Amino acid sequence: MNILNKSLLFYLLATGMCYKSYGQEILWADKVLGYSSEYRPAQYGHAYRAKQILGIPNKLPQFGNSPCAWSPADADGRNEEWIKVGFQKSIPLKQVAIAENFNPGAISRVYAYDEAGKEFLISEAVPLQQPAKGRMLRVFPKQQNIVANAIKVVLQPSKVSGFNQIDAIAISESTAPVEAAINVTSSQIKAQRENVGKEINTKGQEVAPIISPDGKTLYFTRSNYAGNVGSAQKQDVWFSTLSDKNQWSEAVNIGSPINNAGDNAITSIAADGKTIYLINVYRPDGSMYFGLSRSFKTKNGWSFPKEYKITNLSGYVGSMELTVSPFGNVMIISVQRSDTEGGKDLYVSFLQANDSWSEPRHLGNVINTADYEGTPFLALDNKTLYFSSQGHSGYGEGDLFLTRRLDDTWINWSKPENLGPAINTPLWDAYINIPATGDYAYFSASDKSLGQEDIFRIRMTPEIKPDPVAVVTGTIYEAETNKPVRSEIVADIKKTNELFTKATFEPETGEYRLVLPLKEIYRISASETGYFPVTEEIDLSAETGFRTIRKNLYMQPIKAGQQIRLMNTMFSQSSAEVISSSFSELDRIVAAMNAYPAMEILLEGHTDNQGEVQKNVKLSEDRVQQVKKYLLSKGIESRRIQTKAWGPAKPIASNLTEQTRQKNRRVEFTILKI
Repeated sequence: MNILNKSLLFYLLATGMCYKSYGQEILWADKVLGYSSEYRPAQYGHAYRAKQILGIPNKLPQFGNSPCAWSPADADGRNEEWIKVGFQKSIPLKQVAIAENFNPGAISRVYAYDEAGKEFLISEAVPLQQPAKGRMLRVFPKQQNIVANAIKVVLQPSKVSGFNQIDAIAISESTAPVEAAINVTSSQIKAQRENVGKEINTKGQEVAPIISPDGKTLYFTRSNYAGNVGSAQKQDVWFSTLSDKNQWSEAVNIGSPINNAGDNAITSIAADGKTIYLINVYRPDGSMYFGLSRSFKTKNGWSFPKEYKITNLSGYVGSMELTVSPFGNVMIISVQRSDTEGGKDLYVSFLQANDSWSEPRHLGNVINTADYEGTPFLALDNKTLYFSSQGHSGYGEGDLFLTRRLDDTWINWSKPENLGPAINTPLWDAYINIPATGDYAYFSASDKSLGQEDIFRIRMTPEIKPDPVAVVTGTIYEAETNKPVRSEIVADIKKTNELFTKATFEPETGEYRLVLPLKEIYRISASETGYFPVTEEIDLSAETGFRTIRKNLYMQPIKAGQQIRLMNTMFSQSSAEVISSSFSELDRIVAAMNAYPAMEILLEGHTDNQGEVQKNVKLSEDRVQQVKKYLLSKGIESRRIQTKAWGPAKPIASNLTEQTRQKNRRVEFTILKI
């Protein structure tokens, strides 16, 4: 399976079915009321069907053959063909705009209809072959006072050779010309795109850049190159690293086991940079078959790729492109199957409890068209999706777009926005990828390349960047020896106790890395057998821009005499009630005591110095009793828990500010016996 799939004269501000132009209302057809025939060339999808005429233009302002337009069943047919469309309401009719995207000139008559169904012939002309490839035909009715909600267009295909296609139909209450435009992002990129250079690009083909989240390693797919492991025509994965001088090193073949004699391509990378996702399933004998694999970074290099199963993948057609969410639990797939709108569509799949993926679900017709949608990239904010399309109005053979997720269903998305002419060209543009900083976008393009397709980059503007994130990195140590300790890392959201993401720290493969969206308070916890889990908070609630945070964690061995301090935000000021966000911390004590049935502990309570000493001693006693009560509710026997109240006698921080006083309102426990 090969990863690569490729298949302006008017401008219009058109963002929906209804909009204002020059202060006047314009409506695009929103229902098909009837038609004579429709072209159905493919087994799957709805290409060229009557429904393709609905909504704003998908092809104009460009012209040419488009499956996103209505086409009668036969080219050059002798019989008349017609289509009748309706609009969401009636308006005083001053203009009808018909977007003829391919082989224009076959229209012989246009009719308008009012709410009562009365028919008005508003245009009659002799069909004639046109010199242009397409046009926006505008009809200005001579009749006065037509309040229309439907239009019928009649064609004579025999008069204009080839399939006669109509992209869209609009009505307007104004004579100001209705035009068509590309839905470009509101903020245009001012920077010039730049070829990343001969260290990466060759006379061959370089596509599908995958930039590591830290922006320091660029993986990509290379073909038509003599240095590939298989034949020159096959695809291999290559990579380059960024130097301290911001220069890319000469690309290196990633080698075995990722590359073999077949087509190899990396399609996504995990947020920690230690898992890569690859097209095809690898067999031990070197052969491959259609599917998805993943490989893990080890101290000896990348592991042999293992299959990552997607439910009902066997029913799909052709090639596949995909992106895995930064948290590893959601996947956006570009694939063709029986329920696609056209060529390849975008689908969403969810990770299941058995470590397989659910059957993909169609992302809907806001994104997907009867043409091709592919090369998806889900940014590290877990919200902004970039993809390539030939089915939304653009500048060339395939353009790059962005859309943003509107809710947690993963099937509601904003209207796709074209990234504009700084990125998109008259040729093929695809495979965009962006690191955590969001400063540059890397993508594949044909225009002004050194060979076939090359990899380019461009500096992003804030409006088309993903939402900013924080990248948390560090090492996990044993507290007593400062020796790195393998451990599992989890991040949860404090206000909901919801698990957000997880990672594994392996001393041999470098620091752990977590990518966290802003505007939340997170708890980062590390755990490993023989150690008590350690937790620290990271407050990103007030952050507004990208930042990196180094957070080393220190775990205490579980042994007699060990004292362990719990989170210091377990209580509100002057309250003994344990806040719900601390339950997960107490559950770790429960887990440790269940793992060591002979363990006995001493709980010690502390307060700040606000108020009377005796009241604070009583408050600290109440607090340890509340913690004990919680442990008992989880099945821990009372005899295994002793308590001690200190009040304000043993502060660990200044009591001068509320922030430091929080550290003194704490509970500690000591392992008495194990």
